[in-house]
Amino acid sequence: MKNKIIAMIPARYEASRFPGKLLKDLNGKTVIRRTCEAAVSTGLFQEVYVVTDSDAIFDEVINFGGKVVRSIKEHECGSDRIAEAVEKMEVDIVVNVQGDEPFIDKESLTKLIEVFKTDPNKEIDLASLKTALSDSDEITNPNNVKVITGKDGFALYFSRFPVPYPRDTEASVTYYKHIGIYAFRKAALMDFYTLPMLPLEAAEKIECIRYLEYGKKIKMVETNIHSIGIDTPEDLEKARKMLS
Repeated sequence: MKNKIIAMIPARYEASRFPGKLLKDLNGKTVIRRTCEAAVSTGLFQEVYVVTDSDAIFDEVINFGGKVVRSIKEHECGSDRIAEAVEKMEVDIVVNVQGDEPFIDKESLTKLIEVFKTDPNKEIDLASLKTALSDSDEITNPNNVKVITGKDGFALYFSRFPVPYPRDTEASVTYYKHIGIYAFRKAALMDFYTLPMLPLEAAEKIECIRYLEYGKKIKMVETNIHSIGIDTPEDLEKARKMLS
């Protein structure tokens, strides 16, 4: 497969739970720099871009020598921000790397990209990662988006609620956390950009639900890597300890 594969890192300054988190110090480098350098170091992408509407983040990426695209429009979610940035680019597969997840690993990203190499009929619109949860607090935490899949590995639904609901407590079921790293076919991403938000996405505030509501196919890939997303100051402290 000779597809051009790029990474896009959507980066907002205003985050509801932790404003300015991407510019916080993470053991000598900003969070956004750590994430960008981790994506580059995988060697999986022809290009790695940060896409932002923030002057401060734009300047930071320029200062450390990264590639950055400035958003022109206001966007509700990362997919829209990425779609605007890649609209005129000649690319085939776009990998969305979350700016607040600096501990991305090459193995998981490789698995995502492999999905498209084994899809000659281009039936898969996008792929994303999931990891098993066992701790009950993690399962019930609404900040952890849960995903359920069919036996073919395609996503059926995403929710902040613990799904499936354990009505039968004896049933053997595994809960999976959705890790918000996506690989899109550019065509699916551009479709997302032009389609309006529907009620399920609006209620859950989970953007990948829009793909399901419009009939797109999302292949979920299991990983054992438990990445640390930096959503709170406590998460930043955990990340600092990991790096130390």
